[in-house]
Amino acid sequence: MAAAFAQATANGPAMIETLNPSTWPDGEYERLLASQHLVRTNAGYAEGQRGAVTVAYGGVAARAGLQALKCGGNAIDAALTTAMMQVALTAGAPISYFGILSLVYYEAKTRKVHCMNAEWNTVLGEKDPLSIPGKVNLATEEGLWNRGAPPSGRTALVGGFMKGVEAAHRRFGTLPFASLFEPSIHAAEHGVPVVYQLAKSMQARSQDLDRLAETRATFKKPDGSCYTTGEKLLQPALARTLRAVAAQGSDHMYRGPWAEKLVAAVQADGGAMTLEDLARYEVVWSEPVVGRFDDYELHMAPPPNAGGVGAIQAQLLARAAGLGSQPHWAESGSSLRRAVEIAQMVFLGYLPKSATDAMYPGIDLTPQGAVDPQQARLLWERMQAGVLPFRFAGPQHSDDVVAVDAEGNMAAITHSINAVMWGKTAIVIDGISIADAASFQQAQIAQAGPGARLMSPTETGILFRDGTPSVAFASMGSGLHHRTFQALLNLTLYGKSLREAVDTPDFFGCGANPETGALTVNLPKGRFSPQTLADMGLPYEEFETEGARFGSEGIWVGIRRDPATGLLQAVSHNRNNSAAFAY
Repeated sequence: MAAAFAQATANGPAMIETLNPSTWPDGEYERLLASQHLVRTNAGYAEGQRGAVTVAYGGVAARAGLQALKCGGNAIDAALTTAMMQVALTAGAPISYFGILSLVYYEAKTRKVHCMNAEWNTVLGEKDPLSIPGKVNLATEEGLWNRGAPPSGRTALVGGFMKGVEAAHRRFGTLPFASLFEPSIHAAEHGVPVVYQLAKSMQARSQDLDRLAETRATFKKPDGSCYTTGEKLLQPALARTLRAVAAQGSDHMYRGPWAEKLVAAVQADGGAMTLEDLARYEVVWSEPVVGRFDDYELHMAPPPNAGGVGAIQAQLLARAAGLGSQPHWAESGSSLRRAVEIAQMVFLGYLPKSATDAMYPGIDLTPQGAVDPQQARLLWERMQAGVLPFRFAGPQHSDDVVAVDAEGNMAAITHSINAVMWGKTAIVIDGISIADAASFQQAQIAQAGPGARLMSPTETGILFRDGTPSVAFASMGSGLHHRTFQALLNLTLYGKSLREAVDTPDFFGCGANPETGALTVNLPKGRFSPQTLADMGLPYEEFETEGARFGSEGIWVGIRRDPATGLLQAVSHNRNNSAAFAY
């Protein structure tokens, strides 16, 4: 790959620049790599006029995306560059180049929102998905890491991340495709710092990383020991793979030698994946599902993405419940209880239709009904009467990218490995990790059928106000729905700033007792007063910052664009090594 580029692309000319971090000014790359060890206590914030990028994890990845903007790229170029860099920084543990990707994109010149689904496909040859080994239990550390479950190739699904990167760039990108890989290749070749979370994951997953020779060679030291915090991890095999994809396109992974290695590894572990599964994979483009409330429109990814419908329904329920007329949940126990109960209703979509019909007869809970304000009012009335699908006493790891350019194009991405740190099987093919995402989605796989797109809970979207795109956002984590619900309410009901929308005390997704199903409200430690928690009247557990990710924490990042001035305000997460950049 050339270090610089000046050729014209199909969508416009590229400037003579490079994305390679070695050319960034004054040792900026090295300083940002070192800052990967830092843990935020408040939201990252940046503002500018020409472009902005924000991320949930990996601040140096956001800076790589900003470089794409500075080199003449648009929001898509920046978002894709950032997402790929995030995978290299995390060694494919929580996210993967063979994971999943969901994109919502506002194209300024056409004033249209486009959605791309590059998420899991089920395997054609899997005939008995309910018997796929594995069960993740968030209530215990043993269950969280899927310990005791046998490794199985049947837990592998067909991911669309790299197909999605290629398809999104082909449709909307302006920079040469190969240039987007420069930061990731540089990071893989020159090494990334082993931060606390990565070191902890390597230690917890040590036995699984030892199981296969290639995985052991990729993530263990030559003497077989684990890397520790502060050391550097080189990924030469990954760099070679990324160079091949940059030159050949995604066919290298879906039709070429990489595909053959993947299929052989999965089948050696008892899986049914074939080359046909990979060759037939295609991304799905669609129009957004739109929810309307007050002066706002919420544009989200449509089914089979369940998260978009769930996010809209939650906003409508909050209004039906009069939540905005009550004190904020940060100061009121009754508001906190009401908000928690509304947020939990997202799980209606995962229950059998027979069960929801029995609980809510006459209420339309289809995707169409879920975005209808009248149906939300009827549903809230039943909730007030005490009809709830849960009572109080599957994990995913992801990353987010949001990018906005000077023309007003907005790209919001959520991408994930959908497994707990590499997954139990810990298969690695030429530097790329393969998730065990089927190990906890057996019922959903059975419902989807062989060779079909799997339902996804991601919530990525564009918030419009008075018909104009205002905020692009993305969310992740086990409590992604709860976090999106709260951030959007902070913006639209409570009139908070973008930074306040993140820094205002938030509640996580609820924990569940695996024996009884009873729920416990999970919260960040010390953010709510004892009186507020007592007034809530629900059992709760508080989590320290380092345990938040495994306490059903949700993460939300966004960029707001002022339509009158063009000012961009970017905000990142407030509890990890996130960052926002703008210029």
